[in-house]
This record gives sequence, C-alpha cells and structure tokens, in this order.
Amino acid sequence: MTQAHSSRSSEWAARLTQRLTEIAASLQARPGALALLGVGSCGLHSARLDEFSDLDFFVIVETEAQAQFLGDIDWLRAAAPTAYDFQNSPHGRKVLFQDGVFAEYAVFTRQEWAAVAEPSMRVLWSRDPSQSWVTHQTSQVPAGGGYNQPDYHLGEALTNLYVGLLRELRGERLTALRFIQVYAVDRVLTLQALRREAGHPRDPYAVDRRAEQWAGPVPLAQFCPGYGGNREAASAILNWLAEHEVPDLVMVGAVQQLLAGALPATLRLDGPVGGAP
Repeated sequence: MTQAHSSRSSEWAARLTQRLTEIAASLQARPGALALLGVGSCGLHSARLDEFSDLDFFVIVETEAQAQFLGDIDWLRAAAPTAYDFQNSPHGRKVLFQDGVFAEYAVFTRQEWAAVAEPSMRVLWSRDPSQSWVTHQTSQVPAGGGYNQPDYHLGEALTNLYVGLLRELRGERLTALRFIQVYAVDRVLTLQALRREAGHPRDPYAVDRRAEQWAGPVPLAQFCPGYGGNREAASAILNWLAEHEVPDLVMVGAVQQLLAGALPATLRLDGPVGGAP
C-alpha cells in the first residue's frame, strides 16, 4: 500500500467512524430508538475500513417506532445530508449521503432482533448500557414479500453497480463481478420480466432461466463480458437503465464518476456527468 493510499484510507475510515458517531447521537435524541449495531467493517472487523468502504449497521427500536424509523429518514438526515435513498427490504434501506458515504441498514424491533444472526456485530450505542445486544443467534429473519415493483429493482440495480464498482476500484474483481454481472443483471432481467405482457410465464425462482428466449433486446453479452470486464459491463447496464427506465440522476452521476475512477470522497452528487449516459 502506498503512502498516499494509506492516507486516503485513514481519512475515509475516520469519516465513516464519525458518521456512525453522528448517527448514534441522532438516535439517542429520538424516543423509541434502543441501539445502533455496526456490522462487518463497521463492527468487529473495523480494521478493514479503507477508502472504498461503506457503512453497514442495524438499528433496534421499540415496536411502535419501527414504521417511523423505516419510512422517515429524518434521523439520518440529522446526522448528515442525504442525496439518495430507497427501501430495499421489509426491514432495510440503502442511502447515499451527499459526501459520498454509502450505507445499508436494517431496522428491527426488540422481538425481531431475537432471530437475527450476524457474527460480526459490535454495539456502537445502546440506550441501556447493560443490555447485551450481541448474542449467538443461529436463525435468519425472513426476507418477506412485497418488493416486486419496478422502483425496487431499479434501485437495487443502481446500488449494485455502485457497490460493485467500489469493489472493482479496491481490486476485488471477483466480488465486483458478482455485484455487476450477476446481481445487477438479475435486477435488469426482473425489470424486463415485469414489463412483459401477461401470459408470458417465467421461472419464479430464477429470473435468468431461458433469458435468451424471453428477455428480448437485453444485451446479455455486453452485460456479462467476464472477469476482466466489470467496468464495461457496468457502463452497458447503466446505459440500458438510462434508456429503458427512469433512474435517479444522483445515482447515475455517482456511478458515472466511479466508472471514471473517482473515489467516494471526491464524488459530486448533483446528477449525471455531462448529461445522461
């Protein structure tokens, strides 16, 4: 690691750590919030934080407060201004702050928390310091349904591209391939399937089954060029989304800048770079 790279990593890690502190302070000021738990590099593996890292965390709340914490992100905006967000699961959201910090989080009730399994958790804040939130659960919270709308899959595709390009910039080419050429492509295929006329059945468990027969104009070869083609794939997918959907312009601009080699700390989050892709 070069000295410049080490310095950038340290500065970005400090920003992420500060953001978690700001989120904890915001939660502490709000009735119904019980705890903030860091996950992965925001949890027990904080030594892995670098200039390509994002935030992963869980928020524990009282049952009656869950809908408010999920549906209204004022508590996040109190920590820092946001540029983009969407609810990506019954329990979670993804958010891009205006300074380039990307976060994925879930909001659980105390009762739901009893079923969550995540070995890398660390308590960042707890209203009751004596409460032991980190235990050794072995089951997973069911994913639930209701997330089969175009806006959901479009948001997932854009954020898959964003995270995948961060992994590519870090040198994690294999995981970048999965985010870009697998996860994002699955979302594009699902969008295409949702827009087809009724009476065209598809495999309900694997959207890629027989895609060559039913996906029509989706340029699969451009979307899946292989291990060395993550940037080209991401660019092709972004262009497709811009042509066939109505993607959020802030996310379009963020992905464009990552494609150009920008780092999260240097992103300008005010829309596409040089117009639509």
